[in-house]
Amino acid sequence: MNSIKSLTIIALGILSTSLSCTHPSEQAKQPAPASSPDVVVLNDVQMTNAGIQTGFPQEKEMQTTIRLNGMVDVPPQNLVSVSYPMGGYLRSTPLLPGYPVHKGDPIAVMEDQSFVQLQQDYLTARARLDFLSTDLRRQKELSDADATSKKSYQLTLSEYKTQEAILRSTAEKLRLIHINPEKLSVDNISAQTRIYSPIDGFVSKVNVNVGKYVNPTDVLFELVNPTDIHAAMTVFEKDITLFRKGLHGKVALLDQPGQSYEVATILVTRNVNDSRTGVIHCHFEGAHQELLPGMFLSGVFQLDSRKVVAVPEGAVVNYMGRKYVFVSRNPKEFQLTAVETGNADQGFAELITSGNPDWGNTRIVIKGAYALLGKLKNKMQED
Repeated sequence: MNSIKSLTIIALGILSTSLSCTHPSEQAKQPAPASSPDVVVLNDVQMTNAGIQTGFPQEKEMQTTIRLNGMVDVPPQNLVSVSYPMGGYLRSTPLLPGYPVHKGDPIAVMEDQSFVQLQQDYLTARARLDFLSTDLRRQKELSDADATSKKSYQLTLSEYKTQEAILRSTAEKLRLIHINPEKLSVDNISAQTRIYSPIDGFVSKVNVNVGKYVNPTDVLFELVNPTDIHAAMTVFEKDITLFRKGLHGKVALLDQPGQSYEVATILVTRNVNDSRTGVIHCHFEGAHQELLPGMFLSGVFQLDSRKVVAVPEGAVVNYMGRKYVFVSRNPKEFQLTAVETGNADQGFAELITSGNPDWGNTRIVIKGAYALLGKLKNKMQED
């Protein structure tokens, strides 16, 4: 019995001696437990294998590049909707979408019996006014000679002025439907009138067909003057204050990204819509007949340089739809920290400092960040 107790005491002593003789470097290889699920702790070997380097964010002069989407637009004065002030039937038109037009060219022929009636009313009013003009002179002579009452002269004068107003208003109605009242006579009364192009340009829409009756409120054609088309580009609320009149950029059609067009900003809207965006209007440098209203555009604008807090692009990792950096809590312990980035330029990414104004004094991982992210993912899976 005593011999068994002696053997037990000897065995325990050997085990204790073995544990106490463990080399310190072997203990250091074991990582310390992380205090948080977003913290990674590495030992010396892991630090070397991952190539971890740390540093501080830097203040840099960075040129802001903003990419926008938009479309080719036309100012209101260059987009014309052609209607007809009186109802009538469309008898003929050569127009098709894309058809070129020149100011003053006939683009359609309208027909209606109301045109005949309006011409008749004008000629009748003109004949009546000629009669009243002669009668007015006669009444004035009689009134001056006291051969008739003043009242008769005044009644004739009143009727003359009324007829004169009727004649002038009827003449203006004829001009609205492109009939010259000065050249109108009984011999050239017609049921047809022409519509003329008010601008140089091309046809963008044809809304009627031959034989159709159109009302005064109907739009027959839409014409575009392409000499002053511009790019209307959509800008997010956070960026709209960065734009100013005169700022230059390049835009391209979505299906022709290799062909770019120089533009200059001419107007920045002063309102933001429900989707938190605004619009900048840009003028094309030079004429481009191939650009048509409604075409979609993508654009790149280089804004003025400004000082920002920036880190190497490799320091920023993407995880679960967000962007992060690893903040160094001590030489071997790193915490995943969400950040908001701005523009990128020459291998550096801007850090938005509104949430953490002291980034300049925060040591972060500038090399090996994705190795740490992989380590963190493995840790989460093990947990």
